[in-house]
Amino acid sequence: MIVLITNDDGIYSEGIKLLAKKFSSFGKVFVIAPDRERSAISHAITFHHPIRVEEVNFGENNIKAWSANGTPADCVKLALDILLPQKPDIIISGINRGANLGNDIFYSGTVSAALEGTLSGIPSIAVSLSIKNNTKDYELDYTNAVNFTQKTALKVLESGVPSTTALNINVPNTNSINGTAVTKLGRVQYKNCFVKRIDPRGKIYYWLSGDIIEETQDNDTDVWAVRNNYISITPITLNLTNYEFIEVMKNWDF
Repeated sequence: MIVLITNDDGIYSEGIKLLAKKFSSFGKVFVIAPDRERSAISHAITFHHPIRVEEVNFGENNIKAWSANGTPADCVKLALDILLPQKPDIIISGINRGANLGNDIFYSGTVSAALEGTLSGIPSIAVSLSIKNNTKDYELDYTNAVNFTQKTALKVLESGVPSTTALNINVPNTNSINGTAVTKLGRVQYKNCFVKRIDPRGKIYYWLSGDIIEETQDNDTDVWAVRNNYISITPITLNLTNYEFIEVMKNWDF
């Protein structure tokens, strides 16, 4: 088994190291990730400056790793086009420090890296650890996320997924997991998203911030599942076409 692992938290994040070590006992692992945190960069790719790649020692004989000064999607493209000796069997993006739920997936570099793999016809999984605000690093426990990702990856390789579908996993940061829920995307909304500040030169600038609005969620959504200490796994698709509305639009008088 050949596994490609990436993330948007950066090559030195704890989540990616633990994933790589776990999968190194099952096959050959290749890791390529940004050289620094690139969260919320979505599916951006680099056009206007060169991408530099450097080898990184992960301390395991069965792991080959690189860092790149590009985005998560860049990393996947580089791996598939240049760095890997052959096509991987599966791509895993994570483990992200923080949830990627509902419509937040459109901003997520973690999820976008997995979708880049899906675009290339490779089964791909995004996995995130859902944490509360102000959680300290020593309070993070990736054990359930690592183990569930391994279990899911083996199931994907055994059973397959549709060619246009990636899996988005969110694991609560708790030892009291109530089970696993196959979910649809919920809705995540924020209030007070921009904070206005003044820099030392007296110029105005804005800092994106905000608090999540605690809306009632259907109990088949990823947001509800994680709030209630379930591991959420959501199949997401590349095709955003609204087929039902196509039929309505055909009757429009253009």
